Amino acid sequence: MHQSAAVISGIQRMDLYETRARYFLVGSNLAKTKHRVLKIDRTEPRDLVIIDDKHVYNQQDVQELLGRLDQGNRTKIGQKGSSGLSRAVTAFGIVGFVRFLEGYYMVLITKHRKMADIGGHSIYKIEDTTMIYIPNDSVRVTHPDEARYVRIFQSVDLSSNFYFSYSYDLSHSLQYNLTLLQRPFELWSSSAAAPSAEEEVHTASKHDSFDIFEDEGLPTQVVHGLQNEPYYKYVWNGKLLERVKDIVHHDWLTYIIYGFCGQSKLLIFGRPVLITLIARRSSKFAGTRFLKRGANCEGDVANEVETEQIIHDASVMSFTAGSYSSYVQVRGSVPLYWSQDISTMMPKPPIRLDQADPYAHVAALHFDQMLQRFGSPIIILNLVKKREKRKHEKILSEELYPAVTNLNQFLPPEHCIDYIAWDMARYTKSKLCNVLDRLSVIAENVVKRTGFFINRSDFYCHTLRPDDRWGDLGGHITFNGRVQTGVLRTNCVDCLDRTNTAQFMVGKCALAYQLYALGMIDKPKLQFDTDCVRLFEELYEDHGDTLSLQYGGSQLVHRVKTYRKIAPWTQHSKDIMQTLSRYYSNAFSDADRQDAINLFLQVFQPSESKPHLWELPTDFYLHQKNTMALPQERRSYTLWWTSGVLTYLPVPYDEVPCEETMKTVKVRRVNRFNEEIDTYTEFFRPFELTSFDETFCIAMTNSAWVFMPKTVGVDPSPFTVRKPDETGKSVLGKSSKEETVLQRKTAASAPPPPSEEAISSSSEDDSEEDRDDDGSVSQRSTPIKLLTDSGESNRIHEEIQPQQQTTKDPYGCNLAQLPAEEDLYIYKRFAHLGENQHTVERTEHISLANSINLAPVSIFSEDSVYAVSPPQSSADTHEALESHVLTGQGQARVLCREDVLMYREYVKNRYM
Repeated sequence: MHQSAAVISGIQRMDLYETRARYFLVGSNLAKTKHRVLKIDRTEPRDLVIIDDKHVYNQQDVQELLGRLDQGNRTKIGQKGSSGLSRAVTAFGIVGFVRFLEGYYMVLITKHRKMADIGGHSIYKIEDTTMIYIPNDSVRVTHPDEARYVRIFQSVDLSSNFYFSYSYDLSHSLQYNLTLLQRPFELWSSSAAAPSAEEEVHTASKHDSFDIFEDEGLPTQVVHGLQNEPYYKYVWNGKLLERVKDIVHHDWLTYIIYGFCGQSKLLIFGRPVLITLIARRSSKFAGTRFLKRGANCEGDVANEVETEQIIHDASVMSFTAGSYSSYVQVRGSVPLYWSQDISTMMPKPPIRLDQADPYAHVAALHFDQMLQRFGSPIIILNLVKKREKRKHEKILSEELYPAVTNLNQFLPPEHCIDYIAWDMARYTKSKLCNVLDRLSVIAENVVKRTGFFINRSDFYCHTLRPDDRWGDLGGHITFNGRVQTGVLRTNCVDCLDRTNTAQFMVGKCALAYQLYALGMIDKPKLQFDTDCVRLFEELYEDHGDTLSLQYGGSQLVHRVKTYRKIAPWTQHSKDIMQTLSRYYSNAFSDADRQDAINLFLQVFQPSESKPHLWELPTDFYLHQKNTMALPQERRSYTLWWTSGVLTYLPVPYDEVPCEETMKTVKVRRVNRFNEEIDTYTEFFRPFELTSFDETFCIAMTNSAWVFMPKTVGVDPSPFTVRKPDETGKSVLGKSSKEETVLQRKTAASAPPPPSEEAISSSSEDDSEEDRDDDGSVSQRSTPIKLLTDSGESNRIHEEIQPQQQTTKDPYGCNLAQLPAEEDLYIYKRFAHLGENQHTVERTEHISLANSINLAPVSIFSEDSVYAVSPPQSSADTHEALESHVLTGQGQARVLCREDVLMYREYVKNRYM
């Protein structure tokens, strides 16, 4: 019985100790039961000397080691200098090691915050970092330009939108990560990815955590921990870790991505469904808006971002037993040699084609990368303008379409690249056309062709609630579920505003199919003005603003509400400010940001034998390195794809379980109860004291109906359309009679109606904060009125009686009889407390002994904060629990006759 699981890093906390000769980096897991030590030499002025003995220490061994180091490094009496071992900093990961003109620096993560959770695997955002110079002051060789390089490097703000995880590979998609766990072990054992002799030596070590050879006779006690090489295109500190990657243990390596990560919780009748949006920005040909356009000679395009939306049922945490679904789409600049002249800065610099490419060589390299990663079909949605008074954007379309046509003539017809050109800006200005309706038609066709990923093979949704849209859905069906084949590639000129709206519409369509496949809705269709779509739209708004700030220097100018034509009039002034901010950023700060990105990604490495970074007239040759070398062999113009890619289409070549792709996978045999694959301990952390209020799930954005007034009787479904009425409050489509009754019930507690001027100036879509405020007023007003009018005891019955008549609406039940005298006496005292909470003098004396009689209400014989006697469970309870456990393990018991009759009756009443 072979199992597989993702490996959790054994180093999640680090303490840096220093002496005059060395740095000692002590890393430990969360429980602080296993430790590793990294020794960094400080006597070398320019070289980086790191020693990792790959030995696993326990807590006592580490304390003894640090004690010996402290004792051995104490200076003699009277000698100058510090003595012993001192702790410098506490960190949570290594960003990397970098050198400019002097010695090496070490960049450590000192603060991090949890941003998302996927199947118990936490995703963190970097909050703060520190940069430590390694060589000692006594051996330091100074350089006058060192400080300037440090300032440029530190201008890359690592505390903004850099993410990492200790156990989940953020550089790959969820589809890749889960299909990797499902690959047969025979391929691992036969490929180059099988455990090496060195790993087996460490496995046999008594100090190592992988000592499981004594369990070889029990195959159920052995799992295979899988650790894959990251996809370096989306890793931003790959070059910073390149020097130490092959020296230190892989637990020391923390790969970070740049982009966006957001997660919200959708409550479907109490069932938590997490919606996660992850954007990975490419580290190849990376830069700012006007300085990085088109593509380089290796096929990497500017502003290339892979956006993935993940939907999963949060009630089940396991990757194997839970339900997970994802959909991936891509944005990126037009894959041609083009740029914009910014010598004379203007809002729209002219577009120019830098190099003739008659055989579409650079486009072939780009689409070859996409075929390997995503499979077929590759669908291009080109949103640039078609009709212009002065030819500007049209230049790109006139070059891209012939390039795609040229490449398609060599591909098999079923795997050709689809090209969709649509002038979105022209349709927006037209009053007769609805932009989002047209985009929804395109999105429906795209999702049907590419399909989506889901890890469940038991699709009961279309059996119980059949829908015609499900029959012709694309993708590739496997025995474990369904995988997405192909991808949508969206672009306009900047890949910002229009692209984000188009991606939102495609994501909204895919979200409907994902929820339908998970059994959450009865048809794969979602409407605007529902809580689900509003929650999803907020995620995409944050996603678009973040990516736009990174590339263009400002937030989005045109949003989804702009294209829906429901944006308030105040949005126009905001759009003008965002346009000015973008123009200012492009004119004055983009050059410095580009230098910082080039230095951080090590595209430029300082040296005394070549010009400095700020002396270069252009960075063209830094990103076009292949143009400086003669090619050893010319790439074919007809067979422009990598060998082996067409063999497995439409499945992407990177996800095919073959010998070539398995070379990047590291396999280790570990105990099933080992900490490095124990997601339960990783997520719940039973070994440490935590505060419930600080839990990540509590602070997550929820469905909008949670903040609605409870007395209105709102349908709790997040898929119900909530149209705003004339008062600005979102209510359901009720009849006029029901609305009249509803207004009468809430008349006393409702706030005064707004004036006409306030209505006309308010937004058509109310925010969640406004609804929250209204709800809080309506909830508090009734009990406050009841308390303030209950001064006399003979009026208690008169006020409770009408209250009983209305308890059916807010509480769902009516009181059968009046409260007892004791309860009324307690209520009377409570009313007096409410009256006199701001009064110093009291009108009457209340005896606490006569008011409240405390009596134990627990059903347990012994119940206290120190001990409790557990209740005795019956045989039927034991049988039900045993059946539940067996069902979770896949061993369902045989249904009895009563269960079969009950199920038939349910199906008959529900669906017939």
